Order: sequence, then structure tokens, then C-alpha cells
Amino acid sequence: GILGGLTWAIDAFAGPLAGGFFGMLIMLPWWCLQAYEAYLPNLPGQFEALKIAWRRAHDIRYLGGLFLFTAVTDSYIIWENPEYILTLFCAKPTGITGILAKAQSPALHIAIGYGFLKLHRWAFFVYLAYAGFGLLNATANYACFGFGRIRAIFFISLLAFTAYVIWRRECFDESRNSCSP
Repeated sequence: GILGGLTWAIDAFAGPLAGGFFGMLIMLPWWCLQAYEAYLPNLPGQFEALKIAWRRAHDIRYLGGLFLFTAVTDSYIIWENPEYILTLFCAKPTGITGILAKAQSPALHIAIGYGFLKLHRWAFFVYLAYAGFGLLNATANYACFGFGRIRAIFFISLLAFTAYVIWRRECFDESRNSCSP
């Protein structure tokens, strides 16, 4: 329907990666919400299902799933492109330092993803540290290399995700298994 058409329009205007990014951020969660509503007893309606999912912090768990998915894709990219050198603060480390620099990404994505799925408080702080590192690194790379489309998308999406995670910080309490509406 409308979301599919919007995804197609974004794909035509900005390229297939932008369309896929939109689908991952908007369409996939919407489909997950519809499946969640079908799972609930008495089919409360989508608005009520959204409120229930919100109270139970399923949005944070969804982000955890995205982190785990990203860990898999990062690992695949690293495995298939061993010659790729990650840029860190305008430097391109090689050798064992370069391998460790590349390995930190999937390792932290796994840790954050697991922590978000379980709503562990430590995951919130690990995410904030990782986001701070990412913002500082992106800023340094902007200063060294100038504008880049991927760099810009990363920077903007990191700011948006971090603001959202900070806004929903009360959800990170595994003993409650929910958060306030």
C-alpha cells in the first residue's frame, strides 16, 4: 500500500539503499506490530497494540534485533573484504590493530543487541559510550575527508537513534520487564 509506494519513491529518488533503510526503519516495525496485534488475545486494534508494545518496551527489543542483524552483516563484510581498512579518527590502522578495530564493531553490536533484547541497564550505558565514540569518529572523519553520503546518513541516523534511546532510557530495567507509558 502506501508504505510500499513510499519506499519505491524513496528508492527512485535516493537509491536502493535509502529505500531499504526506510523499509527497515518504518515498514518492518509496522509489520512486526501487525503480527504482534494478531498474537494478542481479543485483537485490541492497532492503536491499543502499539500502546501495549510501547509499555513492554518492544521498540527497544526491536532495536536490539537490528543490532544483532548489523553484527551479522558487519561480520560478513569483514570476512568477504579482508583488505578493507576501517577509518578511525582519520587514520587507517593496519595489522593487528586494524583487525581489532574492525572486530570491535560486530562484538559491540552483539553485546548491545543482546542487552537491548533483555532490557539490561548496562546495555544503555554501553550504547551511549559506543554512540559517543561513533559521533566523535564521524566528526573527525568529516574534518579530514569532508562530506560523504554514507558518512552523513550514519551521522544523522546515529543522532536520531541516540536521542530515541535516551528518551526511552527508563525501559532499561530487566527487573520490571516494561516501562511507563
